[in-house]
Amino acid sequence: MMASVDDFSPLVTIAKKTRLAALKLAVLSTEAKNQAIEAIAQSLESAQAEILSANVADCHAAADVIPKPLYKRLQLDEHKLRDAIAGVRDVGKLNDPVGAVQIQRELDTGLILKRITCPLGVLGVIFEARPEAAIQIVSLAIKSGNGVILKGGKEAIRSCEAIVKAIKQGLSQTVVNPDVVQLLTTREETLELLQLDKYVDLIIPRGSNSFVRFVQENTRIPVLGHADGICHLYIDKAADIDKAIAITIDGKTNYPAACNAVETLLVHSDIAATFLPKFVETSYGASLQLRGDERTRKILPEIAVAEEQDWQTEYSDLILSVKIVDGVEEAITHINEYGSKHTDAIVTEDTEAAQTFLALVNAAGVYHNCSTRFADGFRYGFGAEVGISTQQMPPRGPVGLEGLVTYKYQLTGDGHIVASYTGANAKSFIHKDLK
Repeated sequence: MMASVDDFSPLVTIAKKTRLAALKLAVLSTEAKNQAIEAIAQSLESAQAEILSANVADCHAAADVIPKPLYKRLQLDEHKLRDAIAGVRDVGKLNDPVGAVQIQRELDTGLILKRITCPLGVLGVIFEARPEAAIQIVSLAIKSGNGVILKGGKEAIRSCEAIVKAIKQGLSQTVVNPDVVQLLTTREETLELLQLDKYVDLIIPRGSNSFVRFVQENTRIPVLGHADGICHLYIDKAADIDKAIAITIDGKTNYPAACNAVETLLVHSDIAATFLPKFVETSYGASLQLRGDERTRKILPEIAVAEEQDWQTEYSDLILSVKIVDGVEEAITHINEYGSKHTDAIVTEDTEAAQTFLALVNAAGVYHNCSTRFADGFRYGFGAEVGISTQQMPPRGPVGLEGLVTYKYQLTGDGHIVASYTGANAKSFIHKDLK
């Protein structure tokens, strides 16, 4: 049984303040929200030295304490910060997702139904390392009219405090109440946040598999996220070898700690003897720790044996499991059995094989002749993302603004009552869609 939260606890007070600020944000104009977003960008630029200094302190404290992949995510340099600020401004350029009329229907004369998009309310976002995530999330929350309660990992506490301080300073120059953004700093607050189903409308966890599963199992609040990032790359018999090598190298080594990095490489048996040695000969291929099935090790006898567990592992490191398959159907079967529904790709010049792969692989992202590393809200043109969802129901894949709004039905009449539409002399509905 989940613990309850005292209505007078400090976190409940914070959540209530956030909710009140979010209600006022929800009715602001697009122009007002965009002005707030630009103010955030300018404030972050002004605080760059302070933010980077705080991150250096975090990294120094975390060195040799946290795993290597987590440490890489923690690091925030000038380029990462610049890209994050650019993402803030990109969000400002996007269409406002709030107030869109999805349905406008005349049910009967003078009885008009509308379905209109509206903010979710308050988001609870819990993330490990990666302090720039706070920047992305806040910009999306402001644009979509939502309040946000952030909980960064203890390894990134100084970075997050500097970032949120700058964000609040920026908002203080606008009509948006800075209370719309809150930062929690202790582990105890994480557990309490998960119980605030009266005040928080969506939990978004960003972190390790075990962390995301912990969140999913310890809250009644809807959770948006993914527990695994086991991405596959299938090299078909009709693949262009040079293209396949470049895509494999990018998908695995560009940022191995990312959830969209390739973990398993599937290679068609007709091309394996040509592709695999050539891939290993490349500088990046040689630096990888490869683990292969029996057929792969006949071609590359020097590599380690791939065990059953390898097909189910998100390495987040320079480790790649390799399996030889006899066709696109076998590749699809393997992916659908072991994949995490994140992102999977095929390299082939055979259009029919590509279409089969794209249609039958069950994942949020299915790619043809390009790297899995494109699975990212910024690269999709969303400005930023609050996270990636691998659930079957939408939103799915990188989640931007569209995943942070819901809708409500508004019905306007003139004394209409249901009794008029029942019984022997019942009136009929018109059900006429209006432009």
